[in-house]
Amino acid sequence: MLRPILALSALLSLTATAAPLTAPEDPYLWLEDIEGARALDQVRQWNAATEAVLTKEPGFETYRSRAKAILDEPRQIAAPSAIFGDQVANLWRDAAHPRGQWRVSPLAAYVAGRPQWRVLIDVDALGKAEGKSWVWHGADCLAPEYRRCLVSLSPGGTDAAVVREFDLGSGRFVEGGFMLPAAKSDVSWVDADTLLVATDYGAESLTTSGYPRVVKLWKRGTDLAAAPTVLTGEKADVRVGPRTVLDGGRRWSFVERGRSFWTCDLYLLAGTRPVKVPVPADADFRDVLGGRMIVSLNAPLTAGGRTFPAGAVVAWPLADIAAGRSSAPELVMAPTPSQAIEEVTASENVLWVKALDDVSGKLFALRRGANGVWSRTAVPLARNNTVHLIEASPKGDLAFVTVEGMLTPPSLYAATPAAPPRLVQSLPASFDASRFTVEQRFARSADGTRIPYFLVRRKGMSGPVPALIHSYGGFRAAQTPSYLTGEPYRAGPLGLFWAEEGNAYVLANLRGGGEYGPRWHDAALREKHQRVFDDLQAVAEDLIRTGITTRGKIAISGRSNGGVTVGAAVNQHPELYGAVISGSPLGDMKRYSHLLAGASWMDEYGDPDKPADWAFLSKTSPYQNIRPGIKYPPVLFYNSTKDDRVHPGHARKMAARLQAYGNRVYYHEYMEGGHAVGADRREDAYRAALLTVFLNRELGGRGK
Repeated sequence: MLRPILALSALLSLTATAAPLTAPEDPYLWLEDIEGARALDQVRQWNAATEAVLTKEPGFETYRSRAKAILDEPRQIAAPSAIFGDQVANLWRDAAHPRGQWRVSPLAAYVAGRPQWRVLIDVDALGKAEGKSWVWHGADCLAPEYRRCLVSLSPGGTDAAVVREFDLGSGRFVEGGFMLPAAKSDVSWVDADTLLVATDYGAESLTTSGYPRVVKLWKRGTDLAAAPTVLTGEKADVRVGPRTVLDGGRRWSFVERGRSFWTCDLYLLAGTRPVKVPVPADADFRDVLGGRMIVSLNAPLTAGGRTFPAGAVVAWPLADIAAGRSSAPELVMAPTPSQAIEEVTASENVLWVKALDDVSGKLFALRRGANGVWSRTAVPLARNNTVHLIEASPKGDLAFVTVEGMLTPPSLYAATPAAPPRLVQSLPASFDASRFTVEQRFARSADGTRIPYFLVRRKGMSGPVPALIHSYGGFRAAQTPSYLTGEPYRAGPLGLFWAEEGNAYVLANLRGGGEYGPRWHDAALREKHQRVFDDLQAVAEDLIRTGITTRGKIAISGRSNGGVTVGAAVNQHPELYGAVISGSPLGDMKRYSHLLAGASWMDEYGDPDKPADWAFLSKTSPYQNIRPGIKYPPVLFYNSTKDDRVHPGHARKMAARLQAYGNRVYYHEYMEGGHAVGADRREDAYRAALLTVFLNRELGGRGK
């Protein structure tokens, strides 16, 4: 059977492989033309060549059909997407409804485990009726009545979405109601007849990152173009958008002006007048409770005669801010050195906080006393698992939380501060967990830092086996272990397939993420990003040192920012790895800031147009560091034409350059699906099968 490099070389004979040594610095710029005829023709040829090889591999159809069955399993957690007073909302996807049904149930019935669902929108049926490939992007319903909603629907899964007003009672879109065309909009209710709207208003209304920079106050029945402007940001800002929070009986409206990815000026609307809030620009606004704005700190703060540590949660009184009076924050919760506060949300009287402790989840319920001191109660949940704070009720003190582990299927609990959590739903096991072991280990990076990782193996396995390491390493995004049928992220049950056939699956917690709070992220910013690649190398070498695997039998996997991670890692140590999976990747760090949303990430990576920043970026940029004469391990790229966040040109150009230098490359680009890749579970199952047989083919996995 022909390897893809042979199958594709003929296809590239007039394109990628034709670039002479005297070609311009980047001979593959034409692949950045997302919908260009020449570029799409190349993509179709690549797709066909990859499918011709991988779909013929042993087990492909078995993996695909089994993945589809797992992903379409009707016994799913019907997780709440929102709580609308005495109702709970959920988006349900299954084999019959791949794009989903948006539905509601009485809250009491839902908590009792006997939900009574009423379907509001069948996304598949709506798309068929309207001739659109709609993908659900969520709904914002006006509290406390929860009658009118703003529904967001994306054409093909892009970040851009159409916004339409919907009546919850009648279950119909409102004729002549609020409506916005497809754009990367931010919209928020002020009252039943007024919205705060940030959208594409035409020329000069967007930032260089492609997001809105103008917020207007739109009254029902008026022309949006003529609506008064509340706040205008600068072109160099990342984005400007509104946010409204209901606290008891009061609705607080804010405008967030993102000056960079990690800094934001926050304004409280006093009437229609924006009042700048005195919080640090690098802090994260979480919620409002009892008239106090809840904020997470990403750097130490000295205020009101006190110093608060990075990672702490603090509160400011909003009434003082609105009145122009000086105010000082108070401490809500400070993490320990092994903790990171990751998720924060408020119910009526309680602040719910989900923290990581050495990457294991914990849940706390906090109340403010009359003396201004916040008390904390740990919610009893299973230890050494991943916890996600899903939703909290604005009326009553109820929070929904999921608990899962790599070998423990997800369970949904209803938590209250006064009683043990109540089990709402628990999924049956999708596989026999007794056949596996999972353990947390720590590797030593080049600078001595301990890097945690999770290792899953089949019991009784001895001697080195092929290993797959999934990682990310950026944007404060912690990589917490989930049930194996969902590992790695956006790869379906690949982790399960890989481990049950006797191989090793690893989830690595590299610096740049949020596993240990701001310090873990800050340690790998900009010129320090090399530490991410060092950390991945350390995990790989620890697996070799401990006899889990051997050099050349390690596959590395990463998506989005993780594409930078695996791209740089394999460039620096091609001999260490045997295969690479790169999903929706960044790769060209010289041009990334000029492609789609790339300009918004310069705080994370640096500005390649500044010589001082390019000096360190140039050393690790995956695309620029692909060299002729070096044998790289086989790479499988997957992405989406409709990705309007990370430009598909990154993956296209890296595939072309690697292949032109004689390396084996597989490439699969979905025509829909956006940054998540794949608009439904049929496509997700297909991708899981492609990835599995790719690993078996290239690493000699035990499923081969």
